[in-house]
Amino acid sequence: MPQVPQTFFDALAVRTWCGLALRALGRAREEIDAINVYPVADGDTGTNLYLTMESAVTAVEAVFTGHAAGSGPDGTPSLADAARAMAHGALIGARGNSGTILAQLLRGMAQVLAEGESPRTDAEGLRLALRHAADSARRAVAHPVEGTVLSVASAAAEAAEAAEGDCGTVARAAHRGACTALAATPGQLAVLARAGVVDAGGRGLVAVLAALVETFTGEIPVSEGGGRAFAGGSSLAGGPPVSEEPCADDGHGSGGPAFEVIYLLEAEDAAVDRLRRRLDGLGDSLVVVGGDGLWNVHVHVDDAGAAVEAGVEAGRPYRIRITHFGADDVHARGGERAPRERVQRAVVAVVPGEGLAGLYTEAGATTVLARPGEPPASGELVQAVRRAHAREVVLLPNDADLRHTAAAAAEQARAEGIRVALIPTRSAVQGIAALAVHEPERRFDEDVVSMTSAAGATRYAEVAVAERQSWTMAGICQAGDVLGLIEGDVAVIGADVTATAETVLDRMLAAGGELVTLVLGDEAPEGVAERLEARVREAYLAVDTVVYHGGRQGALLLIGVE
Repeated sequence: MPQVPQTFFDALAVRTWCGLALRALGRAREEIDAINVYPVADGDTGTNLYLTMESAVTAVEAVFTGHAAGSGPDGTPSLADAARAMAHGALIGARGNSGTILAQLLRGMAQVLAEGESPRTDAEGLRLALRHAADSARRAVAHPVEGTVLSVASAAAEAAEAAEGDCGTVARAAHRGACTALAATPGQLAVLARAGVVDAGGRGLVAVLAALVETFTGEIPVSEGGGRAFAGGSSLAGGPPVSEEPCADDGHGSGGPAFEVIYLLEAEDAAVDRLRRRLDGLGDSLVVVGGDGLWNVHVHVDDAGAAVEAGVEAGRPYRIRITHFGADDVHARGGERAPRERVQRAVVAVVPGEGLAGLYTEAGATTVLARPGEPPASGELVQAVRRAHAREVVLLPNDADLRHTAAAAAEQARAEGIRVALIPTRSAVQGIAALAVHEPERRFDEDVVSMTSAAGATRYAEVAVAERQSWTMAGICQAGDVLGLIEGDVAVIGADVTATAETVLDRMLAAGGELVTLVLGDEAPEGVAERLEARVREAYLAVDTVVYHGGRQGALLLIGVE
């Protein structure tokens, strides 16, 4: 559907740009992944940029939905609200080195766009936003390197500053400047010249700026330069032809850091300054972005534990992701290994806490961690399906609210030639039941039917604390009340966690059962599991109980009855 060009930069322009940028990165993702050789040849820059922008889009859409009654004209949010949502979404969803820098670029723009709470800004505001974005991204990188996305962002800002005209004219100039800078990256960074490619992060930024042009003009500009830096024996950068030999060791091959560590961090500015110095001494590729108490930290290190401990000393790290640049990974071989053979079948599951993630992983599943209030996007599920590296994948969303997200991910994976079966599990305890009967040696359809049957035969419940007053199927609850939800509906309202859990368990076992599964959250009161186990032993003959620790999972307690 053709886009209606935006004259000014307002909330609708933010929304349109984010959506078009996500679409552009989706089209370019595989090309960008293929040319990713710096700082590590891990082939995921395009995917990381896509997932980062997807998180930004989700946040912007949420603020538009929340402002349906309108704080701005026509029921739309203000420019400041939309820009801040874009920046926050990108920050919490940033992936990898490239995604972290993109998040800071969007944050830099948002800081200018949100200034003064004006409902819109003009070409001058766009010029200032692009300049501030480039400068803040450069400051976020511990040791800026020319020939990367930082060079492309700076060139875009310089070209925008020299342009006279409306927002469309400024966006076109920024895009042209970025294209020129991208073509020059192989002449600035030897690893790119050896591989015969342009910088992958810079290529992604060109796609994002092309979406900006489309937002203000309705036209998709031709991105000069593409992914391969050299075509027809001549360099786009204007230099001599260069051999397309695999890149030599650039300090990130077999002798480089062993781990990529990423986490969100709640901390004060002074603590983050100390953290930067500490991490800079531990490794390289250090990027710390954010502000106002929330930061996204990215670093490559040999000692992942020390990097996380440094975050604990600075504040509260969470959503910690550690990737091993191991023997089975392209990082350790300079991109020269043959693709590893796909396994026949794998299970991909969304899990609500670190404890369950460990349990599922031990059972052979590839997991996606869903933090409270931070559900995974479809792109994250697709990435997990790819990571499983299997011809056949069973997908367990483990949340009724994720059914559409999981269905979209399954469709995309099928389009890539992977056979995917989506089992509509609505709770992690249903996923545990499905995984317990999983047998990879069976025919795919038989395995899926067996897992679906086990999940469907498992009734599920949870015990949680009400955050606000609301009407429920069991009556009106107040903030702080203990809620017992059975099959997603509030069935019990109580004041005590253990007593409420006992009531919920009794109601579930009234219909029979052979096995009770209890998953304890970090905030569950001490002794609740022992009390429930005793209740089952005393009142229900021949019913077994198994207890797991789920970690920071949102609910105080998950209950499954099979």
